[in-house]
Amino acid sequence: MKYQIGIDLGGTKTEIIVIQNQTILLRKRIPTKKDSYESILNTIVELFYIAKKDISFHSDFSLGIGIPGIYDFRTENVINANTTVLIGRNLKKDLEEKLQHPIFIENDANCFALAEATLGAAKEYQNIFGIIMGTGCGGGIIINKKIYHGRHGIAGEWGHFSIDPNGPKCWCGNLGCIELYLSGSGLEKHYFNQTQTNRKLPEIIQLYREGDPIASQFFNQFLENFGRAVGGIISIIDPDVIVLGGGLSNIEELYTLGYERIKKYTFHPRITTPLLKNQLGDSAGVIGAALLGI
Repeated sequence: MKYQIGIDLGGTKTEIIVIQNQTILLRKRIPTKKDSYESILNTIVELFYIAKKDISFHSDFSLGIGIPGIYDFRTENVINANTTVLIGRNLKKDLEEKLQHPIFIENDANCFALAEATLGAAKEYQNIFGIIMGTGCGGGIIINKKIYHGRHGIAGEWGHFSIDPNGPKCWCGNLGCIELYLSGSGLEKHYFNQTQTNRKLPEIIQLYREGDPIASQFFNQFLENFGRAVGGIISIIDPDVIVLGGGLSNIEELYTLGYERIKKYTFHPRITTPLLKNQLGDSAGVIGAALLGI
């Protein structure tokens, strides 16, 4: 039986998983060395050979890599990557030369969506929108259990749709992107700009739950922005289900108060779209990368 190997290239850690016959044989992670493009390549190669030494898998394997960016199928280069040293690089070609093996490369949010659609919370559904709300905001579309890329390979990139044209400038160049209002880092920065007080998101949420008026106003605006953004997704794509991932998916109010806001902004008077919390946790990305070889 063929080995399925997945690598998840993250901003702080890079993880590998080896699967055979639906059994996880190995999971290992090491810190990501991202000071240069060569450091990224070396991190991936190092982790691959660590795993190969532990498992001794033979040549009959597939290898998928999830990256914090987009693989442009036309130019074969990476674009729009949070890890900026990847931008403009032919990561697929360079790694295939180093590892002497074909590689599948995919956006990490698409890997998350594929994993949850195949083995996780959305496995009973055909058409899925997977949302990551963490340090940034990403998304992936699954249609009939397959990743939908769109014409330019950017399908699902909901984090860089503007919900406030008068808002602050995003790193992507747009003003008022969803990522600035619904990611952990964006929310913390937004809270500081409003209050001149540095607080981590869990602290802000706790203050809201304790009835703090400033935190309550801030959190209710967060829920409103969440409802507007996700309601827009449903109106455009009308998926069978939406799955939330990333650190913010643990905010229980999203599935109750947030869902009520979604209803306000969806172009249908009685939506029934399930809003589900992920089941695979931080394993989803690396599992999705391994599934690319199926």
